[in-house]
Amino acid sequence: MELLKERIRKDGIIKPGNVLKVDSFLNHQMDIDLFEEIGKEFKRLFADCPINKILTIEASGIGIACIVARHFHVPVVFAKKSQSKNIEGEVYSTQVQSFTHGRTYDVMVAKKFLSPEDNVLIIDDFLANGCALLGLSQLVFDSGATLCGAGICIEKGFQVGGEMIRAAGVRVESLAIVESMDPETGTVVFRDDEK
Repeated sequence: MELLKERIRKDGIIKPGNVLKVDSFLNHQMDIDLFEEIGKEFKRLFADCPINKILTIEASGIGIACIVARHFHVPVVFAKKSQSKNIEGEVYSTQVQSFTHGRTYDVMVAKKFLSPEDNVLIIDDFLANGCALLGLSQLVFDSGATLCGAGICIEKGFQVGGEMIRAAGVRVESLAIVESMDPETGTVVFRDDEK
């Protein structure tokens, strides 16, 4: 998606340790006009799927998932990273290691919000090492629902996550796949850039 790639080039900040900061438009301050275009693109990419539920993980994926869900006219469920008094009844749970935060979370979804009748599209802002996507996929499988695929805004193609998830049989559609990035020059190279 050229619009997203242009925005990454313009406003993304590359930090040492393979960190790409896009907090000025994607996952802290949110550019809703950009999200609208992202929603349209995921609707186009997954138009062949009978999606009736969007699943994401708190917190960065929620805003994007909500706009995507509007295009599918379906609800959003987000996996919570901590037990709260608001989650009642039984839950599906799994552990997810965060690349960004360098820690492991127990994530959960109330069983009443995922069922065998659901056709789920996972939406997230980043795919790096694949742990969040694997964890969300596990919640879908545990519920008996059908996983239609995963829509990712930015995939770090130089990390193992995308390859691992695709090898597991999950359809992954990433709008921008970063092949390399240089904190010295601020240069980002995308997979489909012309050589």
